[in-house]
Amino acid sequence: MSTLGKLSELERIRAEIELGGGKDKIAKQHDAGKLTARERIGILFDEGSFVELDAFVTHRCSNFDMAEQKAPAEGVITGFGTIEGRPVYVYSQDFTVMGGSLGEMHAKKICKVMDMAMKTGAPIIGINDSGGARIQEGLDALAGFGEIFLRNTKASGVIPQISVIMGPCAGGAVYSPAITDFVFMVDKTAQMFITGPSVIKAVTGEDVTFDELGGAKPHSEKSGVSHFAFADDKECLLKVRELISYLPANNVEDAPYDLPTDDINRLSEKLCSIVPDNANKSYDVKEVIAEIVDDGKYFEVLPEFAKNIVTAFARMNGQTVGIVANQPAVSAGSLDIDSSDKAARFVRFLDSFNIPIITLTDVPGFLPGTSQEHGGIIRHGAKLLYAYSEATVPKINVILRKAYGGAYIAMSSKHLGADIVYAWPTAEIAVMGPDGAANIIFKNDIKNADDPVQKRAEMIETYRAQFANPYEAAKRGYVDDVIAPDSTRPRIIAALEMLAGKRETTPSKKHGNIPL
Repeated sequence: MSTLGKLSELERIRAEIELGGGKDKIAKQHDAGKLTARERIGILFDEGSFVELDAFVTHRCSNFDMAEQKAPAEGVITGFGTIEGRPVYVYSQDFTVMGGSLGEMHAKKICKVMDMAMKTGAPIIGINDSGGARIQEGLDALAGFGEIFLRNTKASGVIPQISVIMGPCAGGAVYSPAITDFVFMVDKTAQMFITGPSVIKAVTGEDVTFDELGGAKPHSEKSGVSHFAFADDKECLLKVRELISYLPANNVEDAPYDLPTDDINRLSEKLCSIVPDNANKSYDVKEVIAEIVDDGKYFEVLPEFAKNIVTAFARMNGQTVGIVANQPAVSAGSLDIDSSDKAARFVRFLDSFNIPIITLTDVPGFLPGTSQEHGGIIRHGAKLLYAYSEATVPKINVILRKAYGGAYIAMSSKHLGADIVYAWPTAEIAVMGPDGAANIIFKNDIKNADDPVQKRAEMIETYRAQFANPYEAAKRGYVDDVIAPDSTRPRIIAALEMLAGKRETTPSKKHGNIPL
């Protein structure tokens, strides 16, 4: 065969591979409201930047008539490209080819691209759309899952790992996304679960749909498995691009710098009146975040889960920062099981990738109740204490209002190693709130008073004036400065610049034992 003939043959074979499961199955994928594996890659990467690897790989299974079964690209597209000019690796499961099922060679392709991402220090994005293990390949398929999980674990804290669920992801397949840093899901078309509705019906008698069991809504609102949920494939992939823009390529590089247009010395009059005079009234801490970050722009993580705490990426003077903020508008900003887990995991990610942590504190305590105690709030709350104590990146805390008891300590206090702690004049830093404290300290005075109700009110105000303020903590050095709220942005930026060269050594050890 001539050279031209061989080139023609190459083009023919490539065209067959790129057609995946064929036109009918592609049409069926579109009818289901889903893009194909290759269309998703086209949206995710900069135009023309994607380079495919291992397109010619195919399975070698001969059981159950598999010898006659073709699987173009082995049901998964792998390769690399750029997002805003920065290298990123990807694998995208092709549901049109044997339902995107994972077999031995399918897994080997994924492992190979993960290994390359680790070697070159670049993020890896996995687009999941698969019916699960390829049953015909038996233990070889299960071994493939294990090889992927091992790589996910070794890559954790070394390169950013993002999972995008755009179809079914069931059984053992769910554990790879669970190990990764961030999980995106598409509403109505994506599902994640260990056991499906039919098995649940047989075992427990429960009737549940695929979407009710493992859709984007329950996982982004109830379980916290999914960090983000979006309406369709395109919106989801564009948001993945946005997230990547905040992240460093690996754990020894800095996050990308975005030349700021927002004045670093900008003051905000709004912050001087945002905290209500009545300590029992709420406000939205997201308004505070918007006032202090560059151009009021931030990228919230887990926005629908554990809403009593806000976690988000933002930029300050062009530098990526992570923000953890109590949300007084939900459960008064109390810490509970879910919010402790949410914040702790985010703090550990930030520390892994050298991203400074900005904490905004307004916390009345840990949420009381038997459901919290029996659910392990002690253990879950300890995760947050552990995460902040372990973090060696710059840690800046601004106490906006309430900071009581153990929750005060947990929210990046000086005692856990915060580098800079600022407080607004509205801050109330104490062992407990004035109402509860007055009942204990002035118990006899209130009991013996002619008017106990009036006396109690007086004692509450006495305690508030003497102890529920930022100055007692400042006298002891637990607060570095009491600042005017309108100057919060410039003061944080100044602290970030001061801490840019921070170096902190930790005891030599294999790893700690976080209270999981």
